[in-house]
Amino acid sequence: MNNIYKTDFNFPGQISKYEGKVRDVYTIEDNILVVIASDRISAFDIVMPKPIPNKGQVLNQISLEMLKSTEDIIDNWLISSPDPNVSIGRKLNPIKIEMVIRGYLSGHSERVYKSGKRSICGVILEDGLVSNQKFNKPIITPSTKADVGHDEDISKDNIIKQKILSIDQYEEIEHITHKLFQRGTEIAKKRGLILVDTKYEFGYDSNNKLYLIDEIHTPDSSRYFYIDGYQESVDDGIQPKQLSKEFFRQWLIKNNFQGKENQNLPEITREIISDVSNRYIELFDLITGNTFKPRNSNNILRDLENNITDYLT
Repeated sequence: MNNIYKTDFNFPGQISKYEGKVRDVYTIEDNILVVIASDRISAFDIVMPKPIPNKGQVLNQISLEMLKSTEDIIDNWLISSPDPNVSIGRKLNPIKIEMVIRGYLSGHSERVYKSGKRSICGVILEDGLVSNQKFNKPIITPSTKADVGHDEDISKDNIIKQKILSIDQYEEIEHITHKLFQRGTEIAKKRGLILVDTKYEFGYDSNNKLYLIDEIHTPDSSRYFYIDGYQESVDDGIQPKQLSKEFFRQWLIKNNFQGKENQNLPEITREIISDVSNRYIELFDLITGNTFKPRNSNNILRDLENNITDYLT
């Protein structure tokens, strides 16, 4: 299939390439990043062996829309997008922390809660919560950002103790995280969706100016429920219909895989691949209010290289 699973380009001025879980990042002349959103999908910090058609384009184009919609809150890294799967922006000094913010007991927080724990990243959770219940107010549960392997939960106190951030730096980022989540919540509500949880990443330039980096409010970095039917599902103790990678994670869990030692990855069928792809496209249509138009290309890798090279030269 004509998908983007792996890239191996050599652009003008290129000094390095980094392959992330789902993105390939090329550094140009030490001040520009070319970020290619591939069709790879990861779950439990494991990259799956098969691509999801159109996933990279969906992620990139949703993120472009969302970065534009939050520019009044904080400046971001983005400069241009010369290709449907590509974002080009400033190279910044990334903070090695992901600011995860949760409005509901779902996903990772639900799994922690069901294990009997009543604290996550130093945030105390009350007894008596039910799956997918809305918190009284959103909670921030940061995680370390691992280049390889698993991200790990970390508390505000430990971030400061380990001198990853100062108190003032953390509190500034914490404040911005809440504002971004509120904006994302408002956008989602207009589209009949609930922004359940998401993550934000930040970086500093050489003058210590803070920027928002990476993607935001995409189905890879966020979890969405439909407003319609949400409360009834919670009341009945069933999983609300959602648009996110959690659907794929739950399928893996049902097939006895959570990325743990001695667990075998189940066969990812064409039906599962098609279903995941369709959910990504559905979320694009809903969250942007536009109809997704897949790129028309007989050779995506060639077009990628040409579009990026033309921009850089």
